[in-house]
Amino acid sequence: MKIGIIGAGIAGLAAAVRFASRGHEVHVYEANDSPGGKLSEFSIGAYRFDAGPSLFTMPQYVDELFHLAGEAPSAHFQYERLPVVCHYFWEDGTRLLAHADQREFGREVEQKLGIPADGLHQALADSRRKYELTGRIFLERSLHRAQTWLDRRVLPALLAMPRLGLFSSMDAVNRKNLQHPKLVQLFNRFATYNGSNPYQAPGLLTIIPHFEHHIGAYFPKGGMYAITRSICELALRKGVRFSFNTPVEEIVVQKGRAVGLKVGGQAVAFDRIISNMDVFFTYKKLLPKEKHPRRILRQEKSTSALIFYWGIRRAFPELGLHNIFFSSDYQAEFGQLSAGTLSDDPTVYINITSKLEAGDAPPGCENWFVMANAPYLAGQDWDAIIERSRANIISKLSRMLGIDIAPLIENEDVLEPRTIESRTASHLGALYGTSSNSRMAAFLRHPNFSSRIKGLYFCGGSAHPGGGIPLCLLSARIVDEVANNGGADR
Repeated sequence: MKIGIIGAGIAGLAAAVRFASRGHEVHVYEANDSPGGKLSEFSIGAYRFDAGPSLFTMPQYVDELFHLAGEAPSAHFQYERLPVVCHYFWEDGTRLLAHADQREFGREVEQKLGIPADGLHQALADSRRKYELTGRIFLERSLHRAQTWLDRRVLPALLAMPRLGLFSSMDAVNRKNLQHPKLVQLFNRFATYNGSNPYQAPGLLTIIPHFEHHIGAYFPKGGMYAITRSICELALRKGVRFSFNTPVEEIVVQKGRAVGLKVGGQAVAFDRIISNMDVFFTYKKLLPKEKHPRRILRQEKSTSALIFYWGIRRAFPELGLHNIFFSSDYQAEFGQLSAGTLSDDPTVYINITSKLEAGDAPPGCENWFVMANAPYLAGQDWDAIIERSRANIISKLSRMLGIDIAPLIENEDVLEPRTIESRTASHLGALYGTSSNSRMAAFLRHPNFSSRIKGLYFCGGSAHPGGGIPLCLLSARIVDEVANNGGADR
């Protein structure tokens, strides 16, 4: 079969490898000049930056692609597990290391917060239990096929729902399990992994820490872009064709079936079409004549991000690869995000890959990826928001690190909701498609196949199971299983 894939984001690349490994002829069309989508890289002077996702979990999903292609993953893609997952900072001077080893993490909590580690261990055990009950069913399988619901593991998961926090907020579950407001804040921040609000999102999302603290957080050799590069090179070795700087103009539909793509004014025939493009733009731009799933497209969007890429001419030994500087009032911060603006006291995340890749910054310097959660596009004055937020972030970091940051910034670039939308075709600049602020959000994400148009499939962060590298890779796996097992194509 001939497979046409729209978009060379991480899910599109994974789908390309999967279908090519089955012997299909695969052609990927990408509007940008390089692969990766949000998972891209760039340089400013002597500083290299990963532009988008900075946390790597579930590396087995990448390894799986090499195994499917008949190759040894370690020959092409290497990574290391982080002994310290994240460095946490608060305004009162409290600093906490989230060790990968749970016993060490527990001792750190006892020493720095003065409370027993029981709450921490209980929260992590609860996260593991939720994943084991629901994760493999509802994340790794299509929610829109009868076969999933007939699986023998579904009934126990459904019976356990009242105990899984589906009817409580994430914050409420964390307050029940944990014994200190700082620890609650630390675990609430996992809601941001899919662009949600911990005070609105269901407690089931407390499943997220399991990925980081049980399975582990990792760093790829060569930086996050090594994920994109290695999968793209694998696809090329499997015979996948790529056309960069080549936007798709239309998905050609005849008699209810996707039969090709219109590219450069010409129709190219395919047996299957896979869109790694945001589902909103897939319908609005590529399927203008077809009926749209309006309820899905109208759902609340996830948060976006405001990112400053700073070349810092100084080393900070107290910082690690991942660093979080918390706001003083987390609930107020999310209230302002919901209102469409950034708090004057935002929580700030700093990723510094030069801690593990010395070549990413000059000697004695560091490459800072500085991010604050931001609202999606809703008519704001972004130039004013960016100017105000930059000053607030510099002031906050200078205060909490005890040194004026501003004169240390020798190179700078900015990514914000407008450019996120224009560069990655993410509707309204939302990083994760729709939010997960409602208990039914997982079931309202767009399916991995079209129920109206045969031969049309969807992968990537705006489709099931959601955004982030692991879930995008899973979306490609689901498309592979559905399309090649005949369940949705009939």
